[in-house]
Amino acid sequence: MVEMSIARQLRTIPNLLSLLRLALVPVFLWLVLSEQEGLALITLIVASATDYLDGYLARKLNQTTRLGELLHPAADRLYILATLIGLAVTGNIPIWLPFVIIGRDVLLALTVPVLAKYGYGPLPVHFLGKAGTFALLYAFPLLLLAQVWQSAQFVILPLSWAFAIWGIGLYWWSGVLYVKQVVSVVFDARKTY
Repeated sequence: MVEMSIARQLRTIPNLLSLLRLALVPVFLWLVLSEQEGLALITLIVASATDYLDGYLARKLNQTTRLGELLHPAADRLYILATLIGLAVTGNIPIWLPFVIIGRDVLLALTVPVLAKYGYGPLPVHFLGKAGTFALLYAFPLLLLAQVWQSAQFVILPLSWAFAIWGIGLYWWSGVLYVKQVVSVVFDARKTY
């Protein structure tokens, strides 16, 4: 991959889609907080479409960039955070759920300075982390859908909570594996000093 300037990276179609997705985060959060679940769900569907398209087009058009590699997971995390905040504030999920999910991200954020001390950037994302994020990104729209389509809650809520529980488990499992990798990298780096 030939690296291009930040300005050129911003002008690629996949990165413009990622920027659109990021710009929709505050809109989405406002819609959830104002209990406009239908519009919030539509916004989330549009954001999800751009999520798929940015990766697909980056590969198809050979426009994979380092900026895109950073924007894509950042948008995923912000949507998860916005959904957690919105659903917790409106009482649609228990208050412990945001703490469990955000706690894992805080734990991993604490590894960044440790890695930097030994000359490393963030380690590659593990497949389990992607699977956990995928499950959570299915759980939250389903929780919103349950608010919009209340007569179908008896089907939608168990399905959404199944995705949420699997997502949390995979999310934390990948976090533990990531911390183990960090410990291994630091241990190996200390041997060379």
